[in-house]
Amino acid sequence: MSIFGHWHKLPSRWALFGFLIVLYLVVSAAIRFFVPPPAAVALEYPPRTVEDVQFFNDASWIDETGGRQLSQTLFDAVFEGIRAAKNIIVIDMFLFNQWQGPVPETHRALASELTDVLVEQQQKHPDMDIVVISDPINTVYGGTESAQFERLKAAGVHVVLTRLDQLQDSNPFWSGIWRALAHPWGNSTGDLLPNPFGAGRVSIRSYLTLFNFKANHRKLMIADNQGEDLHGWVSSANPHDGSSAHRNIALRFSGAVVLDLLNSERELLKMSDSSQLLPLLDQAVARVERVPKAIAKDSVEDDGQTALIQVVSESKIHDALIRAIDSALKADEIDLAMFYLSERHIIRSLKLAAERGVSIRVLLDVNNDAFGRAKNGVPNRPVAAELMKAGVQVRWCVTQGEQCHAKWLHVKGTKMHEFFVGSANFTRRNLMDLNLETDIRLVVGHDAPIATQMTQFFETQWNNTSGRRYSTHYDDFADDSVWLTIQYRLMEMTGLSTF
Repeated sequence: MSIFGHWHKLPSRWALFGFLIVLYLVVSAAIRFFVPPPAAVALEYPPRTVEDVQFFNDASWIDETGGRQLSQTLFDAVFEGIRAAKNIIVIDMFLFNQWQGPVPETHRALASELTDVLVEQQQKHPDMDIVVISDPINTVYGGTESAQFERLKAAGVHVVLTRLDQLQDSNPFWSGIWRALAHPWGNSTGDLLPNPFGAGRVSIRSYLTLFNFKANHRKLMIADNQGEDLHGWVSSANPHDGSSAHRNIALRFSGAVVLDLLNSERELLKMSDSSQLLPLLDQAVARVERVPKAIAKDSVEDDGQTALIQVVSESKIHDALIRAIDSALKADEIDLAMFYLSERHIIRSLKLAAERGVSIRVLLDVNNDAFGRAKNGVPNRPVAAELMKAGVQVRWCVTQGEQCHAKWLHVKGTKMHEFFVGSANFTRRNLMDLNLETDIRLVVGHDAPIATQMTQFFETQWNNTSGRRYSTHYDDFADDSVWLTIQYRLMEMTGLSTF
């Protein structure tokens, strides 16, 4: 007979001990659920006029012979910006490594390229302050060393790994157990288990930390331009070899909004026990000749040219998205291009907008591939089925191993365009203060050149212009199965997912 058949015969002290352990784990998880997010999360700065803004787009498409073609310029612009800096560079990037999946992506060694250019710039300007902030996933949460980070540190670059344990728990079923039983022991390099992301082996504690499903998912940079002024970049792209062929977008801008972006990273440094770097950043900014005054504006003049730009993070991205979608009227249009779309409030707002007569087009990744590993289409396929039934137009990105990785929303009103560009997928984890995310909200008049350029990005992929196949019909990957829908809903609601 099993031990459960003799449970009543076990000493009462052991039963009490077991009960107390279970109670402790439950209470620990419950307390973390109600702990507010740290000060580095849910940031929203005032809209500001922008002096200069540029749009970058990494594209992939299928040519007439069925072969994949690429146009990749985003990181070339980042490297150019690094080489132009003399005083300050702050980079915050999620995936910064050479790891690849079972099917290697041979396009570009972005991790080494970025490391090389940062080391070269630090050696060229020894007094320059370079800060690289990243996610501990790049060391498998302490289970291995990062070749890139070790090179940067040896060159004098400040490398900061984000304190993810300060964030709220996106997977509370596991994180309560982890905090009680695994977190106190920390982590160190080991070889017990294979590296889940690439070559080498790691400790079991790396896996235990991985299951918290937390990330600093931001992708941004701040740098001076020849010591004259400051520029900022916010993107959907990672300096990650396995992601080097992905479709991505970015905005580069100058003006007072760059100080907002820098201030958001200052909060992250505080959260990650790196406050000692703040005076260095202050001194570096003070050496820049023209630091713009932070003057906020509430609205865009209707001159067709003026632009407003705003830094938003995490749940503030969500709030701004809902306002933008809910404000769309019958004559307006909404275009969305997204890697992961699953957040229920966003989906409800899109369906209600469709009911109001707003024309909505949604371009989604099929969620078939993740670095050579097959996926089953969650969450995008069940979400697409739901949107189609509500009258939303849906098309799929056509890819061959790479991902349709852009995170983009465009609301076209009668007088103004409103764009969202950045790191945040439209998921619970990305938009509810569980991950760290940064987006740019850009509001421009219809006659602004940047509006034409950004609008063309979506039109090209939706309409397959110039004989290039970027997208395909919804029916080609349609899946409205009940099981897939239940799986998506449970994963989104509970946090037991990677999206």
